[in-house]
Amino acid sequence: MNTGLKIGAHMSVAKGYVQMVKDAVNIGSDTFQFFSRNPRGAKAKAIDPEEIKEFRNMLSQNNITQVLVHAPYTLNLCSAKEETRNISLEMMTDDLKRMELYPGNLYNFHPGSRLKQNIDTAVEQISAGLNKAMFKDMHTTVLLETMAGKGSEAGRTFEELRAIIDKVELKDKIGVCIDTCHIWDSGYDIVNDLEGVLNEFDRIIGLEYLKAVHINDSLNERGSHKDRHALIGEGHIGLEAFKNIINHPSLCNLPFYLETPTDDKGHGEEIKLLKSLYKI
Repeated sequence: MNTGLKIGAHMSVAKGYVQMVKDAVNIGSDTFQFFSRNPRGAKAKAIDPEEIKEFRNMLSQNNITQVLVHAPYTLNLCSAKEETRNISLEMMTDDLKRMELYPGNLYNFHPGSRLKQNIDTAVEQISAGLNKAMFKDMHTTVLLETMAGKGSEAGRTFEELRAIIDKVELKDKIGVCIDTCHIWDSGYDIVNDLEGVLNEFDRIIGLEYLKAVHINDSLNERGSHKDRHALIGEGHIGLEAFKNIINHPSLCNLPFYLETPTDDKGHGEEIKLLKSLYKI
């Protein structure tokens, strides 16, 4: 069995950076993601240089070459409230500076909710925030996540993501993370036309910008715009589609991150299942 699939789950940094690596390795992870700070707030864990040094050593010892740091859900660069946009910019700026302590990794964020603002205004605000937070010598790649399109979310279509990227100055530091549940819920048919969806992504954004995949099944029918994750193979996307996804030539070498509604043990079982389906 080929176990070359690079896959992991969302881990908790609350127990410490080093323990997080141990927990990830214990469930068979080759990578993992964690929140940069309180996902529903703004507070970040204090940085201990010695702990970060050991964290980097642990990653190296376990052949984990890249992890993904997820911005908090409260970060909203296209909020209709200027105060919220400013706080969001402060959080992202701080996160990207912190990540220079463990360089070469990925930083993922939800583009935001624009409320009653039009999408053009949201695109301007998001790209302006990115241009302020990102810096020339940074060693992190910032990822825009594809969204399900619930409410007034920005980033529900490839066109919206492309519009943001077009206005980002540091093109070599920006990318996209596809969330399988989100794009399914937003209307992209990754079950019956994965090739067509990826061709559309390539035509509009460019596959060179695709850097990671959140791999989640969906409780909803395609196009529902609801964003409700399901366990792998237990939703409307289904196991056969995930087999095709992880083995597709344009995706198979990317890191995959589980955000399914289960615990570490359950994620370990999903990792084992997906690795058994990986044929590259």
